[in-house]
Amino acid sequence: MSSQAASRSQTRSELLAMGLTAAVVLLADQATKAAIASAMSVGERVSVIGDLVVLWHVQNRGAAFSLLQGGQIFFLIVTVLAFAMLVYFQRAFRGRGVALYVVLGLILGGTLGNLIDRIRLGYVTDFISVGIGDLRWPTWNVADASIVVGILALVAYLMVLDPRRGEAQA
Repeated sequence: MSSQAASRSQTRSELLAMGLTAAVVLLADQATKAAIASAMSVGERVSVIGDLVVLWHVQNRGAAFSLLQGGQIFFLIVTVLAFAMLVYFQRAFRGRGVALYVVLGLILGGTLGNLIDRIRLGYVTDFISVGIGDLRWPTWNVADASIVVGILALVAYLMVLDPRRGEAQA
């Protein structure tokens, strides 16, 4: 196999990993949100692990973790910028391995999951609440978790694991 054919094969594998990861995250996100919306009233809470972990059906009109309520146009613009960054990273990371594309797939799937909600419903369904009493982390969902885990993994890769990190830039 020529090096050009091997490169195309690796690019296909990377894109497939990104696409499959994004699809799994998107399906899990939309399925869990639909299940919560059909089983619980807005505002209803169900204890999972005492007061530590609670299912709490919330309609979030803000950003991830219920921050910055309102401003749908702002969040749609941020989503478009996020997609542009994903396209940039997809091209810039070509040939660096499938694992990095799984990370990009986490971010893509989460971004798509929340975008679908914003366009279709005008809000995002959040339902996971962690904390004690009134001291709680903002409510979140599968998409939020995927975005945060993906971004943290991407930052870790770029700051610690990237084999090209120490190279001089031309």
